[in-house]
Amino acid sequence: MGWQINLVRATMPDERIHRHFVIYKPFGYLSQFVNNQTRRRNKNLLGALGEFPEGTMAIGRLDEASEGLLLLTTDGQVSEYVRSRKVEKEYYVQVDGIITAEALDQLRHGVIISVNKSKYTTLPCQASILESPPGLPDRSRKVRDDRHGPTSWISMTIREGKFRQVRKMTAAVGYPTLRLVRIRIGNMNISVMMPGDVIRLEKFEI
Repeated sequence: MGWQINLVRATMPDERIHRHFVIYKPFGYLSQFVNNQTRRRNKNLLGALGEFPEGTMAIGRLDEASEGLLLLTTDGQVSEYVRSRKVEKEYYVQVDGIITAEALDQLRHGVIISVNKSKYTTLPCQASILESPPGLPDRSRKVRDDRHGPTSWISMTIREGKFRQVRKMTAAVGYPTLRLVRIRIGNMNISVMMPGDVIRLEKFEI
């Protein structure tokens, strides 16, 4: 598959030169620099992956159990644009069971999930089955043993980012998510990266 990361070297026009980073977030890391939890303080944070300038923020989030492409920036305008519906986000999703054509069609047309304790209908999206497991790096914690039943992999591309949206969507059609990896944001993807890798850019080309 012809994946690539577009590296653009350019000087920002502002007086302040902003910093931008591409990260392959590993399983078990929070998408933040400060742990706000009071009960569990021994969390893996993004700062463990490298040194980042003051004011660096994650553009959107991947939950602790999710992996893959995460963009960081010091520029709030860039963050707002990337999080908007103008930019596609693609995920490879391993689900429990062999997903049916009917379930995929439901995902494409939108399903009802819970957002802030209210019902929300997701926007239409792209969803298709992968004929074979994608060549992703092994996860630090094995998903599960095959003796627990078959699984299948799908590709989902959405333009919104509600809290744990993809997981809620697959559960809504009867196929809980076992592993979730974001592989692409706009034109950028993780094909040449491994979990924990950090690439510094002077500009995002989305």
